[in-house]
Amino acid sequence: MSADLLRSLVETRIHRPEAIAAAAAARRRPDSLLGPSGKLMVIAADHPARGALRAGRDALAMADRGELLDRLVVALGRPGVNGVLATADVLEDLLLLGALDGKVVVGSMNRGGLAGTVFEIDDRFTGYDPAGIDGMGFEMGKMLLRIDPDDPATAPTLAACGQAVDGLAARRKIALVEPFISHRVDGRLRNDLSTEAVIRSVTVAAGLGNTSAYTWLKLPVVDDDPAGMERVLAASTLPAVLLGGEVPDDPDTAFRQWEKVLRLPTALGLVVGRTLLYPPDGDVAAAVDTAVSLL
Repeated sequence: MSADLLRSLVETRIHRPEAIAAAAAARRRPDSLLGPSGKLMVIAADHPARGALRAGRDALAMADRGELLDRLVVALGRPGVNGVLATADVLEDLLLLGALDGKVVVGSMNRGGLAGTVFEIDDRFTGYDPAGIDGMGFEMGKMLLRIDPDDPATAPTLAACGQAVDGLAARRKIALVEPFISHRVDGRLRNDLSTEAVIRSVTVAAGLGNTSAYTWLKLPVVDDDPAGMERVLAASTLPAVLLGGEVPDDPDTAFRQWEKVLRLPTALGLVVGRTLLYPPDGDVAAAVDTAVSLL
């Protein structure tokens, strides 16, 4: 990002903070939650608020906010990309840059379970709440739900997610729930990506709240079973989008996995962050275009 543009963002925050709310009010809303392909293509950038800055082998890849914003603007400008997922600080910068017109905007809600901490499973809602998402005119709220059978902090996280689902549904906003069965391995929290574990997480997430009418799921692609994702998506009738996860050493493998799963009836699109924003060859536009082509 140019020094002048970065300085303009900072000066706006200092002298005209009300410009953020004005930009949100003036934002052109999307005509549909789905893009021209009938699928949803969202770029995710809510990792920094959890202290997760790694992309590939670079432990601080997402630490430069100007560079992250540049990559996001490129990604959001590609044909077929119709949404973005982030926390307030990132979305507000994008609003001021005029990059969110016509896009599905997903506010990231619970970011309190900081990466690598002993309290990681205690995932408090330190980001957006339903009222905040509604007040900004955004379309969705996203929450992460990690279920650790050995950690009692799972219970209040479940309860908080259920309340958030209710709050969003009351405002007719989509709750995008990202569930995992998780365990501590050598002191670090790891998500179980086996077919059985992901199926269990789907059934728990689908039952949250007083209604599931406005609930969608954000799910990983399992690869331990050739028919695994068919079984995962058969566990619920809720619409589901596929998450990208860590930057793979071989992005083509991830693309091939997504392509197969996107043929299933409840698979409505992709929510991908680091894989597209920080591809191994550095070409954000090409990585995004490849992902869009799968839709």
